[in-house]
Amino acid sequence: MMDPMVSEETRTTTSAKTPTRASTTARTTSSTTTRATSSTTTRATSSTTTRATSSTTTRATSTTTRATSATTTATAPAGDVPGAPRAWATRLVVVGIVLSALNLRPAITSLGALLEEVRDGLGMSGTLAGVLTSVPPLCFAVFGVMAPRLARRFGPGAVVCAGMAAIAAGLLIRPYAGSTAGFVAASALALMGIAVSNVLMPVIVKRWFPDRVGSMTGLYSMALALGTSAAAAVTVPMTKSLGGSWQTGLAVWAGLAAVAVLPWIPLVRGRGAAAAREPARGEPLRPALRITRSRTAWALAVFFGLQATAAYITMGWMAQIFRDAGVPAGTAGLLLAVTMVMGVPLAFVIPRLATRLPRQGPIVLALGVCGLAGYAGLYVAPAGGAWVWAVLLGVSNCAFPLALTMVGMRARTGAGVAQLSAFAQSTGYLISIPGPLLVGVLYQHSGGWGLPIALMAALMVPQMVVGVLAGRDRTVEDEAAR
Repeated sequence: MMDPMVSEETRTTTSAKTPTRASTTARTTSSTTTRATSSTTTRATSSTTTRATSSTTTRATSTTTRATSATTTATAPAGDVPGAPRAWATRLVVVGIVLSALNLRPAITSLGALLEEVRDGLGMSGTLAGVLTSVPPLCFAVFGVMAPRLARRFGPGAVVCAGMAAIAAGLLIRPYAGSTAGFVAASALALMGIAVSNVLMPVIVKRWFPDRVGSMTGLYSMALALGTSAAAAVTVPMTKSLGGSWQTGLAVWAGLAAVAVLPWIPLVRGRGAAAAREPARGEPLRPALRITRSRTAWALAVFFGLQATAAYITMGWMAQIFRDAGVPAGTAGLLLAVTMVMGVPLAFVIPRLATRLPRQGPIVLALGVCGLAGYAGLYVAPAGGAWVWAVLLGVSNCAFPLALTMVGMRARTGAGVAQLSAFAQSTGYLISIPGPLLVGVLYQHSGGWGLPIALMAALMVPQMVVGVLAGRDRTVEDEAAR
């Protein structure tokens, strides 16, 4: 049995030692905890920092990717070269637009300059020659309707490329067709290419340059006016310098059309079969618009038709009006050239001005007043103020680039522009067909130019009215959906 004293001492000693071990344990635990906490904190900090850095990097990369994607989307519309550098692709499209626009009228005006030689060479009657002058608007109306469907299937760039090839082939074939039927058929081939390109040029401008519709439409219209006036002025002297053959004088314009094919080829080669059927990025697939339910579309179509009527009457008859008033033939040709050349600078200025205005009615009225003044001058003193009347009518004929600009402004989407362009131009060219023929009939039966000029002035009034309606700030998508 243990001694009580010893037992108490032992307990006391043990008790004294126990705190030491506890203290040691506490220190050990504290140290371990500190190290663990430090390690955990370090790892947590490292992990947090890593994750934060990774998250930041990921977000930055994601932002960069989205920015790059947005830039690519804005730069390269579907159906064009994927991943093409912005500057290269844009410059190529600009060159293509300018060269294509230069080729949209020489097939017509070069023939007008050599029409007498063509009639003699083919044995064409005067009546048939008169009908031949009405073929262009008829072809524009018939073939222009096909352009939106072809653009949906193959893409606007591919269709314009094929259009330029058709123009080149038609202009090369028609002088050597050997018969009137062959000449008309080859001319129709060239006019078919012009028709689809007429319709799709505003579509390409809207798709590639949505923020520069006015300036690009102005550039396109200026090139078109330049090609029109150049072919009228250059064809005859160029024919003489090439040996005097009218076949050569007409065929040489095929070279310019062949050059216009080249800028579109890289854009067409980069297309896939699926991409050809897709709309521009950012534009969801939509059913075709019921365009005939839009009052703006009808107003624009009638405006387009009446301005085309005035333009064809001017190109076909104005020189003869001056000649019948006693103006020499050479001077009458220069007066016509002045009228056409006025479209070169104004075709660039008017679209830019139009896009800065919410309503284009004031421009329509200003052009109409110039036309009325020019017709009044032709009626009262055709020879006395011939140069003034030529300038005024040249200003009035700039309703054409204004109409093209309004086509791009009255629709929100590329598909809407394609439908509106096809409807307005096809309907408009149908409206314009009787005008030049009616002027000829009135001139023949009245024996003077009083009634034809009165008709021209009378047509200017409804042109101004529908132009104001077409210039209102609204879109065909909204109206067609009602």
